[in-house]
Amino acid sequence: MAWLVAEDRVVASLEIADTASTRRRGLLGRRGIEGALLLRPARLVHTVRMQFAIDVAHIDADMVVLSVVTMRPGRLGRWRRRAHCVIEAEAGSLRRWGVEPGVQIEVRV
Repeated sequence: MAWLVAEDRVVASLEIADTASTRRRGLLGRRGIEGALLLRPARLVHTVRMQFAIDVAHIDADMVVLSVVTMRPGRLGRWRRRAHCVIEAEAGSLRRWGVEPGVQIEVRV
């Protein structure tokens, strides 16, 4: 089990997708997610064939949040040049957890 930590505070459980097949599958086929999903490496995501809206945080190599957007199903996200990985969570979750641009995050295993 891994944990998403923002500003030294555990905010959510975290699944990690770090192989080609787990990144490709992502949240497809799910009706929701408890916690969040980390895709690494990743610079963009899509919500084609997804069943729910998600929050997407682009993270740089130093694990600092570059941007946070909410994406409805059926969308193609923007490619972020400086992104090293992406965190996905149900829409509204990242705001509740205080994950916003400039925030330092950490993955604890």
